[in-house]
Amino acid sequence: MECVHQSQASIEKYDALSDFLKKFYIPSYVLSPEDEAVAVPSTPPESPILVFINSKSGGQLGGELILTYRSLLNDKQVFDLNVETPDKVLQRIYLNLERLKHDALACKIKEKLKIIVAGGDGTASWLLGVVCDLELSNPPPIATIPLGTGNNLPFAFGWGKKNPGTDKSSAESFLAQVIKAKEMKIDNWHVLMRMKSPKKGSLDSIELPPSLHAFRRASPSDQANMEGYHTFRGGFWNYFSLGMDAQTSYEFHSQRKLHPENFKNQLVNQSRYLKLACKQGWFCASLLHPFSHNIAQLAQVKICDKSGQWNDLHIPQSIRSVVCLNLPSFSGGLNPWGAPNPKKQYDRSLTLPFVDDGLIEIVGFRNAWHGLVLLAPKGHGTRLAQANRIRFEFKKGAAKHAYMRMDGEPWKQPLPLDDETVILEISHHGQVNMLTTENCMSKSMYESSPKVRFSDDGTEDEPLVANCEEEFRKFGAADTFKVPSDV
Repeated sequence: MECVHQSQASIEKYDALSDFLKKFYIPSYVLSPEDEAVAVPSTPPESPILVFINSKSGGQLGGELILTYRSLLNDKQVFDLNVETPDKVLQRIYLNLERLKHDALACKIKEKLKIIVAGGDGTASWLLGVVCDLELSNPPPIATIPLGTGNNLPFAFGWGKKNPGTDKSSAESFLAQVIKAKEMKIDNWHVLMRMKSPKKGSLDSIELPPSLHAFRRASPSDQANMEGYHTFRGGFWNYFSLGMDAQTSYEFHSQRKLHPENFKNQLVNQSRYLKLACKQGWFCASLLHPFSHNIAQLAQVKICDKSGQWNDLHIPQSIRSVVCLNLPSFSGGLNPWGAPNPKKQYDRSLTLPFVDDGLIEIVGFRNAWHGLVLLAPKGHGTRLAQANRIRFEFKKGAAKHAYMRMDGEPWKQPLPLDDETVILEISHHGQVNMLTTENCMSKSMYESSPKVRFSDDGTEDEPLVANCEEEFRKFGAADTFKVPSDV
């Protein structure tokens, strides 16, 4: 009787929807094998969506947004990430779609399926990683609703960086953008971290970010494992940073975890963030921070060139923060790499920061004042290199720990106390599809303008049109991550 009542309610809700909302509606039987084929649309929805929302993001906004989207759509196509993880949801749905492979409506929905994720950068990266790991034959493109403090991922693809309204009108306005959005591929960056097993205690005291596979160590059969060491795998889409910015972020997250009631307003959160940077002395770093905490003293950095050869990367002694950047959006929408002029592109083999070229931009900062240069027109950090693999090797030194951050999720990493080495290696690892609006900041290498060649005397010569795209493709070619034997 209850099942019949739910079916009738589902039919009545679908019939009451506007023609616009029916474009996104997915019937329950497509989402779960336990539901019957009731309230089936006569034609396939134009833009079927799955909505994943972190109810804890944005203060109370996440919870309110869940209620709004469930009132607009089938409530079974809207998921709270604090109740059910995205990997379990997507596995269940795609297994059901496979079961329905002879159902014409289900096949059309699978073909046109899109995903919306609402949360901070860490939440968005979590879902992107799940979609990449599932290795679907036709992975759904993803749109992001900004519900965090920085919101670099949504901003990079034109979805804005301000927390959205949670009323029905705001939700429908966002859906209208989704239906018109274009697709763009972006690179995925794999992270491998290895540290020696502690003699006392356990790794539970190290609060690693969810992007390192939700604290899971690599499986026992993983070839990267070594006896007496702990090996972690994970990944990021926007950035990995080491140094002063990660330290400020770690303190901010620690305070928010202790007193979440004080961090419910985005503008207040950003103000607290700036105050922490001032309090920690990053505007007077040369006086208040020991030389031993500079990047060149913390780690030896190596990059891999297109031939597979590892080379040391020179880090200036004054650099206190290094950012490995995939998207042109950092610290709330700033672009640390900028746009190298054509002569620098030619002299140093630098390119614009394309999001799908298999290259990561490595930028350094001296202090917080150096970071403020990004607010100026054409401002940028110290461009160190572009690479498709980078390795940090931390050895025993004066510092006992280093601060690291991936896609907005910081942690405090213990450093060796003996002759052992902590290794963190980043490499290119596939791509996913993002949905972009007309305000998208990110650039694809396939939409770039021709490069310019400079003659020996530095004057402009003919444009490099021929084979430009192919050269980019060769330089960033790394379809899968392989652990090198010398790691």
